Amino acid sequence: MNFLKILKKSVIDSQLYVSLTGTLFAVFFMEEQNTFRYPTMFLIFITYFSGYLYTKYQKTKHFFKIVLLNIIAGIICAFLIIHNHNEIRLIKWFVIVVLGLLYNSFFLDLYIRKIPLLKVFYVGLVWGLMNCWLTLPEFNFPIFFISFFFITALVLPFDIRDMKVDTVKTFPTIIGVQNTKYIAYLLIFVSNILSACYLDLNYSVAFFLSSIPTYIFIYFSENERNDAYFSFGVETCSALPFLFLLIMEYF
Repeated sequence: MNFLKILKKSVIDSQLYVSLTGTLFAVFFMEEQNTFRYPTMFLIFITYFSGYLYTKYQKTKHFFKIVLLNIIAGIICAFLIIHNHNEIRLIKWFVIVVLGLLYNSFFLDLYIRKIPLLKVFYVGLVWGLMNCWLTLPEFNFPIFFISFFFITALVLPFDIRDMKVDTVKTFPTIIGVQNTKYIAYLLIFVSNILSACYLDLNYSVAFFLSSIPTYIFIYFSENERNDAYFSFGVETCSALPFLFLLIMEYF
């Protein structure tokens, strides 16, 4: 039990895990487009990690330390881009970072997280841009919508988890838990149709296989479940396409 508590605190609560799953989700599409490079993978991980730390530690005594850490992370990211890519990718990365700041910055009069119903779509937007724009020479609409629908669906269970503490209106508080799940099912289904139409066969099969446990995690999402179910179980779903791809290729 102590080991599980240490694991949760050091890996999940530290935002390392969600950053890793987001990075593996991006790697899946980079592999499909044959654009995988280690500097890009590190760039994505650092961006996710610093961004989620910034979001988590809003209005805490650690905030200014996190800001300092983010500045250092930003310098490292800029170095990775300049050294390995070009100024166009630097601009793309900067735009995505600004979008992340607009999501949850308490010093702004109005930020995205305060706007009812918008949060789930905004997270899908940012993750979609990471996969279809930052890592590719040109904007890839199929990859954007596959990512957008899939990630938006995965954010909805977190709204179910937080429905009793959220201060803004979310889908579960407006239409109920079951109808929120139906929306998530539909979004996963649409992302699967798009993946079957636009991704190479192995990748579309891996994406389909990943959707099966994703449906199960959404189905059993309830407000009463502990946080680990969402922050580990549901969060893992975004890494499943890459993990299933590995299984198919090497086993």
